[in-house]
This record gives sequence, C-alpha cells and structure tokens, in this order.
Amino acid sequence: MERPYILHIFTPTRHVSPFDVNMALDAGYNAVASYTDVMLDQVASLTQDAIFSRGPKGVKRTGIFIGGRDIGLAADMLDAAKGAMVPPFEVSVFADPSGAFTTAAAMVAAVERQLRKAHQSDFSGRQVLILGGTGPVGTAAAVLAAGAGAKVRIASHTSLERARMTSEVANARYGVSTEPVGATSEAQRTQLLAETEVVLATAKAGVQVLSKKDLARAAKLLVAADVNAVPPAGIEGVGVMDDGAPLEAASGKAVGIGALAIGNIKYQVQRALFEEMLKGEKALYLDFRDAFAAARRYAS
Repeated sequence: MERPYILHIFTPTRHVSPFDVNMALDAGYNAVASYTDVMLDQVASLTQDAIFSRGPKGVKRTGIFIGGRDIGLAADMLDAAKGAMVPPFEVSVFADPSGAFTTAAAMVAAVERQLRKAHQSDFSGRQVLILGGTGPVGTAAAVLAAGAGAKVRIASHTSLERARMTSEVANARYGVSTEPVGATSEAQRTQLLAETEVVLATAKAGVQVLSKKDLARAAKLLVAADVNAVPPAGIEGVGVMDDGAPLEAASGKAVGIGALAIGNIKYQVQRALFEEMLKGEKALYLDFRDAFAAARRYAS
C-alpha cells in the first residue's frame, strides 16, 4: 500500500485558512494537518518532526505550507523550514500567507497581459499606483511590479507612515525601489492619479478606494485592477468579471480587471504549485516569485 500524501500547514495565526485546506485536498493531498499560533522559532522542530517520521520514500509524499498574514514572517518561516532539512530527508515548502503571493502574482500577471493586449506595452517604466498597498497582497504586488520594471508607488488611505514602513521593508528585503505616498484626501488622489498609468486596488474587502469621480482625473490611465469581490467595488465601475473591459470613467483608453478574473488565475496558480510539490522528485521552496512565473503562464 502506497503511503498517503500529507501536507502540514504552519501558520502564526489562530486559524488555518479553509481556502488553503480545500486547495490542497483538491490538488491531490490525501490529508492536511494544521498547526496554529506557530512561532518562528518553532518551525525548525516542527519541520524535522515531519521529515524524520516517514523515511526517504515517505518524505517524498510530504509537504509543508506556510500561511499567516505577514509576508515577511512567511518568508522567514520558509527559510527556517528550508534550513531545518537534512538530506535525503527533505520536503517541499510553499509559502502563501493569506493567499497574498498567489493573488498578487495573478493580479500583476493579469495587468501585464492587458498592457500587452490593449496597449502593446509592458510594465517597463510605467507609473503604478497601489491603493491599499500596505497589506500583504499590496506589498507582494508592489515587489512584483517593481521587479518587472515599473515605477511603483505604495499608497495608504489611512496613513502615510504605514505606506512608508511598507515601502522601506519591501525595498530592503527584496532589493526593489518603491515610493510611499499618502492618499488620504481627494487632493492627494487627484495629484497621484494625474500621473498614474496602472492602478492596483488591494484594500481589504468592502473598501472603495477609487470612485468614478477619482477616475475621471486619471488622464493617463491604461489599466485598473481590483481584487475586492465584496461590494462596494474597490474601484467603482470595475466589475468582478471584467477582464479587459473598457473603463468608461477614466482616460478613454483604460481597461478594467475584476476580482474574479484575477481569482481565476490565482486558483490555477495555487493548485499548480501544490501539484508541482506532489509530483516533484526534488524538494521545492516556493514563494511569490514562483507564483508569478506560474501566473504568467496562465495569463499568457
């Protein structure tokens, strides 16, 4: 009898995401074990408990998933798990806190596709504004867009200081260049939108960060993408199913991408990375860069 495929989920939060459990089982894992309130210094011992108990053959049918909400902590936990491996006892590890890595990857890949399709362009030199950019999805999207060549501004609708802290951490950790900006007032948004070519709305569900009135001032806008599927829309006028639909309230040449269009790519990416873990002969260590590579394939 073949040994089952087991996925161990480590999260520093109180609960494990049901979404991640469903995705893992649908991808082919036979069982999912959850560990909550996990501290960084506990990751190594949990990892070694997982790898030494199954033998060289069983270890190939074992995986670790890192959840949570903090992308920096998730990256540290992935590194801690990797450092605890003792070949040939080595398993694949996939970090995707709050689905931020796969969602951000899907969002940036979807925008890249529309830049190419609707404007025969890419991210190189484009002015990108990320609204609600201090959360995990916004931060990961900022790193990916900046890495693709964009000039990225991270905005907070509550505090410039939050934007500054997020930008500094992203720049220092991932070697990119992003700029923090405030977007707490209509005047600030007007000034920012006058220069913006791509806007990404990554605020929490149910928060509208741009109205049609705001968009009317975005004379250079090419693409607007919104990950919020809970009414009201993060960007007024962008439908959840939109995937390159004309955005009438903006520059006249802008297209919109909605949450479900992004979510479709995100779903495919997360499932594909789980399947790579299941099928791989060698241990894989997967983060937002691997998610982006996969998202580009599905968005092509």
